[in-house]
Amino acid sequence: MKEHRSLQVRGIDHVLVVSSDLDKTREFYLGLLGMDEMPRPDFSFPGLWFQAGDTQVHVTLAGDDAGACGPGEFTGRYPAQGHHIAFEVEDAAAAAEHVRSLDIPIVAGPYPRPDGPLQFYIRDPDGYLIELFSR
Repeated sequence: MKEHRSLQVRGIDHVLVVSSDLDKTREFYLGLLGMDEMPRPDFSFPGLWFQAGDTQVHVTLAGDDAGACGPGEFTGRYPAQGHHIAFEVEDAAAAAEHVRSLDIPIVAGPYPRPDGPLQFYIRDPDGYLIELFSR
């Protein structure tokens, strides 16, 4: 049997979402979530980069090369068990109140995870499920 050596991944560098409207996406990740917009290399296609702690969110514009935006239709019963992106915030309860005050629908929560953190879920402008939690 051939011996396998692990790659020793160090962490998540970035996630990428495909956007139908870069301005709406910027407002969500920069305005609502408070990420920092980062300089982006001079790619030949439109997009945005945001910094969240040690992780970046890269955004490309929907089209022939990037494909359609959004995660596709959710067919399960419990959205939190499907594909989502999780971000830690200082106070999830306060964040949920702020989201409600902006009339942004909360998909699920807030409720405590079995290991303690409080979590809730919203969708970005293109339907990506976003978990916000605090320890």
